[in-house]
Amino acid sequence: MPIPSLPLAPPVPPRVLTVAGSDSGGGAGIQADLKTMLALGVHGMSVLTAVTAQNSRGVQGAWPLPADVVRAQFRSVVDDIGVQAVKTGMLASAELVETVAGLLAGIKSSGVPVVVDPVGISKHGDPLLDASALDAVRRELLPAATVATPNLDEVAWLTGVRVTTEDGLRRAAEALLAHGPAWALIKGGHLPGGHDAVDLLTDGAEEHWFRAPRHDNRHTHGTGCTLASAVASGLAKGGTVPEAVAAAKEYVTGAIAAGFPLGEGIGPVDHGWRFRA
Repeated sequence: MPIPSLPLAPPVPPRVLTVAGSDSGGGAGIQADLKTMLALGVHGMSVLTAVTAQNSRGVQGAWPLPADVVRAQFRSVVDDIGVQAVKTGMLASAELVETVAGLLAGIKSSGVPVVVDPVGISKHGDPLLDASALDAVRRELLPAATVATPNLDEVAWLTGVRVTTEDGLRRAAEALLAHGPAWALIKGGHLPGGHDAVDLLTDGAEEHWFRAPRHDNRHTHGTGCTLASAVASGLAKGGTVPEAVAAAKEYVTGAIAAGFPLGEGIGPVDHGWRFRA
């Protein structure tokens, strides 16, 4: 009598950890990160750093979690499950920036890539990071980054370089790299004029330019979180930094094109656009 074969264990998807704040409206933050990770075929895990009361009109309140709570979440996931990539978002305070930077230093030394989205202000102009944390971001968080992904407002806040033309992206990237990330991805979506949204990725030795058509859609809440999470997902799947950024740019461009109205203000990008394409 033949011996029945045992079922094969299902493959374990790459694991990506997001360290960020919660967006109660579901368009950005932890919620956007986990939706992106699901859409891109990785297993998303989370360390919550702050709770916000947030909707399409803005942020009505934000409450950082204690550093010990953030540290415990991180150790719980990393020590048991393990990670192939980490993405950071809203860190709220200097204490949390320093705490997270210390945790990241330990895993980066083992080869785990880290994507830092240096969130300082929301889509609606609401502050998401204490002004006192700026020095900690520069001194401790950026050196832990495999890739840092600031938009033009964030790179001006971090470096003092204000970009108004494509040529200025190089100057901004050089200034950001001086703070220690291995790669700088300067997002030029807010550049005035032009038919394309242009981003520059560089490690100081090579440059990669990414262009995509601008879409006439105001519903873009969560764009930065989504792009950074997509980059982390690509790195977790074994892509190089340029490959991961190229795939992330394609994904977020589709999500922006499919962004939809929600509430009375700015609606979110559509993280599930590929499922409805």
